[in-house]
Amino acid sequence: MKNINLSYIISTRNRQSFLEITLEKLLTALQHDEEIVVVDGNSTDGSKQYLQQLFNEGKIHHFISEPDKNQAHAWNKAMLMAKGSIIKKIIDDDVFCYSAIRECKSYMLLNPDVDVVISNDLGSNLHNHKSIQKLSRLPQFEKWNKGIIPSFTFGDVHMLIRKSALAYIGLYNTAYVMMDWEYSLRISYLKTNVAYYTGYNALSVAHPQTISALKNNKLITAQGKRGSIMYEYPGDKAEISLWSKIKIYTGKIIYAVKKAEHKSADEIPVDISSIYSYYYNYIEELNHSLTPAFLEKI
Repeated sequence: MKNINLSYIISTRNRQSFLEITLEKLLTALQHDEEIVVVDGNSTDGSKQYLQQLFNEGKIHHFISEPDKNQAHAWNKAMLMAKGSIIKKIIDDDVFCYSAIRECKSYMLLNPDVDVVISNDLGSNLHNHKSIQKLSRLPQFEKWNKGIIPSFTFGDVHMLIRKSALAYIGLYNTAYVMMDWEYSLRISYLKTNVAYYTGYNALSVAHPQTISALKNNKLITAQGKRGSIMYEYPGDKAEISLWSKIKIYTGKIIYAVKKAEHKSADEIPVDISSIYSYYYNYIEELNHSLTPAFLEKI
C-alpha cells in the first residue's frame, strides 16, 4: 500500500458552489503521498452526485454521504476514515494556502514529536472581500508556552494534527456547538506538543450561512462557561460567542451592506469564483512576502 503522509478531510452539506471551488484548488495541489476524504451530510443540492462522480473517477479517495447528527459527528467520521499520518481539515467555504500547508506537513514529518501545528489566520467577509484582517493567536500561544496560562483557543481552520495524537487528545466533542473552541482548549490544556507557524495557511471566509450559530447564543454561552471552568481558561478577546468565523466585524459588515445598498444581507454574491480567485492570490502573495518560522513548545 502507498504510504499516505497527509489526509485532507472535508465535511460538507448543501454547499456545492463553494465545494467545487475548494476541490478544484485542492485537486490541483494534491501530491502523491496525500489523500482526500469527504463526508457529505446527505446533500440535496447536487453535491452528493458531484462528489460521487469525483470518487468514481478516483479523484477523491474516501467518500460517504449520509445524515449526520451534527457537525462534530461528521468531522469525527472524516478523521476516523483518514489513512494519513497527518490530518488537515479543509472547510468547504474557506481558502487555503497549500504551499504553506506543505511547509507545515514537512515540519511535522521531520519532527515526529510535534502533535499539532497551528498558524496565523486571515479573515474576510464575502460581501466586502477586499477587506482582509490579519488574525493571530501568537500572544496567547506564547503565554501558554511559558506556563502563564493553562489553556488558550485557536481555530482549527489552520490546524494540522497528527493522527496518532488522537489517542491522547480524542475527537471533537459532539455536545459542543462551537466544537473547535472546546477542542483547542482541550489540546492546550492537555499540554499537547503544539508548534506555531508564523505564516498563514488559511483564510476564513464569513458569509450569512456561517453565522447561523448565533441563533443559539444561549446554549453557546452556557457551553462557554462550562468549558472555561473545565480547562481553566482565563478568557481573552476570543470568547466562545465570537469564535471561529463568528466575529463582530462580520455582523457589522453584513448589516452595513444591507443598510447602504438596500439589498438582502442573506444573499450569497453571484460571482464567488472571482472573489475566491482574489483570496487565493492574496494569501499566496502574502506568504511569499514573508519568512515564516516555526515556534516550538518549550
